[in-house]
Amino acid sequence: MSYPNEKSEEEWRAILTPEQFRVIRQKGTEAPGTGTYNKHYPSSGTYACLACSAPLYTASQKFDSRCGWPAYFESIPGAVKRFEDTSLGMLRTEIVCAGCGGHLGHVFKGEGFGGAKDERHCVNSVSLKFSPDDEAGAKEAEKK
Repeated sequence: MSYPNEKSEEEWRAILTPEQFRVIRQKGTEAPGTGTYNKHYPSSGTYACLACSAPLYTASQKFDSRCGWPAYFESIPGAVKRFEDTSLGMLRTEIVCAGCGGHLGHVFKGEGFGGAKDERHCVNSVSLKFSPDDEAGAKEAEKK
């Protein structure tokens, strides 16, 4: 599959840390409860792809699922692509950045968390970077 922000593996290695490369390019997973954005709940702002800066989620789409990773009800329309993942011997839905193909995490349906689609986008913090909407939002995010 082709992506607008495509790079060679060597180019990705040059701009990502080893942990970022492991998760984003090699479909790894960060340990639960360890990510920067797991318990990060600003009132406004945008979570973007760490690798290519494409906007993925808004602060209003985020919720506390208590799963150990940042969780979102839905993504910004068109921001993520979905693929079947059978790597653990079960069927899951992998989500990747539509801008660069970087691994974000997985989507789980029907868990009763709410949202229009009853989905939980379970995303690795290491795949994200947060930008507050304004200076007040930046100060609020720093406190949390």
